[in-house]
Amino acid sequence: MRHVIALDVGGTGMKAALVAADGSLLHRARRPTGRERGPDAVVAAILDFASDLREHGLREFGESAAAAGVAVPGIVDDAGGVAVYAANLGWKDVPLRTLLSRRLDGVPVALGHDVRAGGLAEGRIGAGNGADRFLFLPLGTGIAGAIGIDGRIEAGAHGYAGEIGHIVVRPGGRECGCGQRGCLETYASAGAVSRAWAAASGDPAADAAACARAVEEGDERAAEVWREAVEALADGLLTGLTLLDPRVLIIGGGLAEAGDTLFGPLRAAVESRITFQKPPLIVPAALGDTAGCLGAGLLAWDLISVEVTA
Repeated sequence: MRHVIALDVGGTGMKAALVAADGSLLHRARRPTGRERGPDAVVAAILDFASDLREHGLREFGESAAAAGVAVPGIVDDAGGVAVYAANLGWKDVPLRTLLSRRLDGVPVALGHDVRAGGLAEGRIGAGNGADRFLFLPLGTGIAGAIGIDGRIEAGAHGYAGEIGHIVVRPGGRECGCGQRGCLETYASAGAVSRAWAAASGDPAADAAACARAVEEGDERAAEVWREAVEALADGLLTGLTLLDPRVLIIGGGLAEAGDTLFGPLRAAVESRITFQKPPLIVPAALGDTAGCLGAGLLAWDLISVEVTA
């Protein structure tokens, strides 16, 4: 059976799959990145994992993978196949496409940003299926985004498109790792809510999920932390929809797991801010933590399609 290798590389672990042409997962596996051993060890772990996946495909399906797709947590040069920068992996200018293709006996390799890969999957086969314009935001440790246009993801001129987490929603506010103050992700990410609730509750181990539970139980301190996050997120989303006019806003990541505790007040807050803009459909992501891996597989299938067409 014809298939591709899909790898979603995270800060500490890798999710992988063999993906059929219809998007179904034929085989799934996980491994640590080995980040504690340094940047070169992470590259070696990726190459070894991909090679083992290729061997599995040969054994189980009688042929090796037709292509491979890799999603990484950082800025990538899609055309050049270089992982330009990935801070949590210690990478700078890693020629991952060349290294991986060489290890896999010359098969074509697609390289993509992890959030954009997840957005690609959500747009085609997940919560945005059928939408011609969508914006995907996973609310995790930080906030990134993916802009979907007619079945593809817009990377921008330099690979930075979709970084909605660094829209300034509170000028002069909290310091962000990017160097600005008041960025959206310092108020509305799962990481930001965890920090705020830990401080408000006096429990250093408290996290965003605990905050959501406390909101549901009627805790006024939690409600204030939650309100601050929702208000900031609505402000950021208003900027996004004003610029992009998406038909669907897809919200994923840890904070979205709160369900109606997030989506009820968020929809109301966005609607209250809209003037001339058209309100988008605001929905939870559908693919969970498989989105990045599925997106990597789609990147690989797209690459084959482009090569055949060419």
